[in-house]
Amino acid sequence: MATCPECDYDEIDTVDFEEGDTMSCPECGKNLVVTGADEVEFADEDEDDLDDDEDLEEDEEDEDDDVDEDDFEDEEDVDE
Repeated sequence: MATCPECDYDEIDTVDFEEGDTMSCPECGKNLVVTGADEVEFADEDEDDLDDDEDLEEDEEDEDDDVDEDDFEDEEDVDE
């Protein structure tokens, strides 16, 4: 039996799972990944996933910088 690192629920049965399989804690619902025999960790703490999230944020910031000034001129004409 494994213990949830979030809520300390200590009756998570990992017998039918292999290393790398994901599951939810039956007590708190946190996403977990099996890391070994009777060991689980947060599934959301994968460093690759965090890097991907940062890349997405940078892309969104770049899109915000690409504002076309012609769009504003058209809006001004409409207001007049």
